[in-house]
Amino acid sequence: MELFFIAPSLRKLDLAATEVLACCISEPERPPRGVAGLVDFRLAGRISRFLQRGDMTGRLGEVTLVPGKPKLPFDKLLFFGIGDPSALDERRYRAVVKRMLETLSGLRTRTAVVELPGRHDGRIEADRAADLLLEQAAELPELDSWTLVETPESARLVSQRMIQERRRVRRGEGARVPREP
Repeated sequence: MELFFIAPSLRKLDLAATEVLACCISEPERPPRGVAGLVDFRLAGRISRFLQRGDMTGRLGEVTLVPGKPKLPFDKLLFFGIGDPSALDERRYRAVVKRMLETLSGLRTRTAVVELPGRHDGRIEADRAADLLLEQAAELPELDSWTLVETPESARLVSQRMIQERRRVRRGEGARVPREP
């Protein structure tokens, strides 16, 4: 899987050329924040109304599909529940990312714009989030690329980390992505 990056702004998201936008939503965050908040703004509070009515909760494991067009360039908007954000540790992060990978694979989506769990509020560091994503994505070769929603600074950090890992692998040292204990 190849990773690309896009800044977290509506203007940048409008330029994305993928079919799907995937982001996370937590149980207590009202109104939604991060990419979900940007989408909610563009959709004139539609996501907030789903949350108010209970059509979407943000519970861990929940996946909600919403049409994106014509207000956004994406055909499909996927919202993945992460539950309580204060409980977002690596184990929960892995579970949400696994659900994202399986859902996008099941939709036969080869490319997507994705905001990884815990990234909009910095609960998971950018380079660690990318390491864990690539570790899990290795099992699903049908996914070509994801464009991660990251600030330019975080994108630079992840890119540098990926370059270092590629060099290490080429030298025969093997990747240093730690496995779950």
